Amino acid sequence: MLSYRHAFHAGNHADVLKHFLLVQLSRYLGQKDKPFWIIDTHAGAGLYELDTGYATKLKEYESGIGKLWAREDVPAALADYVDQVHACNPDGSLRFYPGSPWLALQTLRPQDRLRLFELHSSDSTILQDNFADQGRRVSVTTANGFDALKALLPPPPRRALVLIDPPYETRDDYPNVIAALQEGLNRFATGTYAVWYPQLARLDAQQLPGKLKRLPVKNWLHVALTIHTPSTDGFGMHGSGLFVINPPWTLHKTLMEIMPYLVKVLGQDAGARFTLEQEMA
Repeated sequence: MLSYRHAFHAGNHADVLKHFLLVQLSRYLGQKDKPFWIIDTHAGAGLYELDTGYATKLKEYESGIGKLWAREDVPAALADYVDQVHACNPDGSLRFYPGSPWLALQTLRPQDRLRLFELHSSDSTILQDNFADQGRRVSVTTANGFDALKALLPPPPRRALVLIDPPYETRDDYPNVIAALQEGLNRFATGTYAVWYPQLARLDAQQLPGKLKRLPVKNWLHVALTIHTPSTDGFGMHGSGLFVINPPWTLHKTLMEIMPYLVKVLGQDAGARFTLEQEMA
């Protein structure tokens, strides 16, 4: 039985990194006239209330988007993402946080398409309600996004961003990420794939970046944001990362500007740091 609900963590430091990169990747694909798809394998509910329900339990957004919300020194690339969050809150108060589906939709053009998958029945119902007025432009399916890639790839326009960010609630999620990427690359080697992962004490999480680097790909970028020193009891997430296959060639330069800023603003102790590495053929 699935128990994970992203609403508990909406707007936290991991969302900041993941969603900033999502906006950047979509903007890059949109520079060409030819249409593209965004495929979100674990889409969640799409939009979250921060002042009621699950989000009020942990209030993780306060140490994430909450620290960027009112700043006036946000670098331009990061401000693009922050502005999208502001657009969700027209009254000027931080009450709503947009998930990856909502952010993706705001960056798409009329010719582009969004394909969303969410296995949790409650979140999938909310997701369908949130995008019910989008017609054929957006499709929502209650299914495991890992399996969906087999049917969708390659997409008709032969251009796509595939966002893979499972909850890593079970050990199976780690090998499933590798298997899904292997399957996806076999079917659609030129696609852009962005894999999010948590920084945890558990061995599966620590080993995942290395396994991603060993995939048979020539172009990749790995970025991670650690916000504090891992706890001595091994509990909790101390950071997160994204591994991007076939990234834009400009992304590394952008991250060299943004990551020190995120460490400064979101870092919680002397253990805060970032990792940035790439391999380009």
